[in-house]
Amino acid sequence: MQYRNITMYICCMGATKSMLFTDEQNLLANFAKALAHPARIAILQHLLKSQSCICSDLVDVLPLSQATISQHLKEMKRVGIIQGQIEGKSVCYCVNANKLKHFIDWLTQSNQTFFNHLNCC
Repeated sequence: MQYRNITMYICCMGATKSMLFTDEQNLLANFAKALAHPARIAILQHLLKSQSCICSDLVDVLPLSQATISQHLKEMKRVGIIQGQIEGKSVCYCVNANKLKHFIDWLTQSNQTFFNHLNCC
């Protein structure tokens, strides 16, 4: 019984650790996590290449089932990488340029800071 309580405590500790960080740190971490799958990168690349909203199946573009693609789209929409309607067969979506720009700006700033301190050790 005590083992179960420890497991529940550890589980809850993991869930609340995000409260120790800023909203921006959590936002950027969620954004990076949502991009940490090759299918989602492929979807993002396709959307960026098309430079417009997509209202068609990605099944013709990606080697994945419609259900799998829908799950990836829902996760990308949840964190704001894409925007639009994603419901059943009625799908219209595009890149959320403001969110993507914020993430790219953060990466660029972090990259500059990293290279400025490259010889620190």
